[in-house]
Amino acid sequence: MQKTAKEYIIFPLDFPSMEAAQSHIRQLDDRVGMFKIGLELFIRQGPAVVEMVRKMSGAGIFLDLKLHDISTTVGRAMASVADLGVDLVTVHGASSQKMLGAAVKNAGKTKVLAVTLLTDNDAATVRAQGFKDEYVNAPEKLVLLRARMALDAGCAGVVCSGRETAMLKTQLGKECLIVTPGIRPQWCLTPGDDQKRVVTPLKAVQAGSDYIVIGRPIRDADDPARAAEKVALEIEAGLSGPVA
Repeated sequence: MQKTAKEYIIFPLDFPSMEAAQSHIRQLDDRVGMFKIGLELFIRQGPAVVEMVRKMSGAGIFLDLKLHDISTTVGRAMASVADLGVDLVTVHGASSQKMLGAAVKNAGKTKVLAVTLLTDNDAATVRAQGFKDEYVNAPEKLVLLRARMALDAGCAGVVCSGRETAMLKTQLGKECLIVTPGIRPQWCLTPGDDQKRVVTPLKAVQAGSDYIVIGRPIRDADDPARAAEKVALEIEAGLSGPVA
């Protein structure tokens, strides 16, 4: 069944306090499809924040921990995540297939996503990390390499820039779940953004992204609820129109 436009939207609860997170859940409940809990809030509040979101909203829960450690440690950590009953959780795709497999094995019903290349990374970052010119000149090749490894390990999908979404869907198939961060609506694109590989909601959905993570344009708006509705309208245009 086709998702509604709002169900594509993941709002990140990137706040230092439970109170700030609760305020935004109240404003955005029924306007987004999922709430993302990242490192800042989870480290401060622990598993209690998951239960808080579950009690306040019927939206899905995305635990964005980007686990990256030796396989045994990640496997044990993922078993604890499985007990929380969240919908999605992230691990770093930069590690080994063994680590990714350990995460999947212990995740229970939670879907594991591998982060391919952070959206504030660009070609200069890839070069600084010592990769071959093949990947420096075409970072999307590194994204594809890590995505293939993730799916081979049993991951449900990946987190990647909207610039790589269409390529991954073509190469890996539509069953590869893709979550796209670094989303900036056309009405709030600004120079000097710390996200390097950004796309609009319309472009991301047209390319095949299953979910988009959009924070600042909603969070910093005078009316976050209205901003979320504007994003949903942009997504609706992407669902009904041809890929530009």
